[in-house]
Amino acid sequence: MNLDRSVSVERFPRPGETIIGSDVRVDNGGKGANQAVAAARLGAAVRMIGAVGDDADGTRLRAGLESEGIDAEALLVAALPTGAAFITVDGGGENSIVVAPGANHALTSDDVAHAWGRAPDVTLAQLEVPAAAVLAAMQRPARLRVLNPAPGRPLDEALLASVDVIVPNRVELATIVGGAALADLNAVAGAARELGVTSVVVTLGGEGALVVEGKTVVQVPAIDVPVVDTTAAGDSFCGALAVALGSGKDIEAAVEFAVACAAFTVQRRGAQASLPRLADIT
Repeated sequence: MNLDRSVSVERFPRPGETIIGSDVRVDNGGKGANQAVAAARLGAAVRMIGAVGDDADGTRLRAGLESEGIDAEALLVAALPTGAAFITVDGGGENSIVVAPGANHALTSDDVAHAWGRAPDVTLAQLEVPAAAVLAAMQRPARLRVLNPAPGRPLDEALLASVDVIVPNRVELATIVGGAALADLNAVAGAARELGVTSVVVTLGGEGALVVEGKTVVQVPAIDVPVVDTTAAGDSFCGALAVALGSGKDIEAAVEFAVACAAFTVQRRGAQASLPRLADIT
């Protein structure tokens, strides 16, 4: 749960350099909240477990979830500032992000257990909260458990063993397996198999996504669209993937739907402001 502040520039600054950007835009964000909103706009009933501060930003983020029809009763109010993200978007739509986690790091495994309620069809988790909280979520009852391992970091075996579908990008996958940059799709597929997760979906930006299930590898191509801002594209993809899998689609069809949602998102500026509704895709 972060409040995003973003600025557009022609190019990213070099170390020690000051450049002039556009006016600052403020948007509700955070990987978990973005994915919750993405899923809700696509028709899912969503419950969000997370943490905000006892401040105006926290109030704004909670209200934003509730305005999307998301159950926000499980949000912890922590004695820390609400999380913040500082985003720079270059002329090609690529972004560079620094996150100050704030209240996100106050979420505990006990908070997750206390807030859980009935078992969901799909649990979707990210890594902007402590590892213990993520593990607690992945080990609670659910029909399907999906993990977006972002921001990328090494993962312990207990977490990987509790996941049904993992959705890293190419850089995050390399970080998890502790290897070098994954320059080609064969290397990506090989690294994906190392995780030992039933289904691995690697997002590849302009190359689409790669689905790896054992020896089976399927590339789902990207949709060629003008890129304005890649912020929240991965979150749009993950929320859409969770909705599609929860509705019974097979993994390849679910990834195709997720690719279409991400393609819509990159054509618009902002995080939650850029997420599609079902009518936008169908």
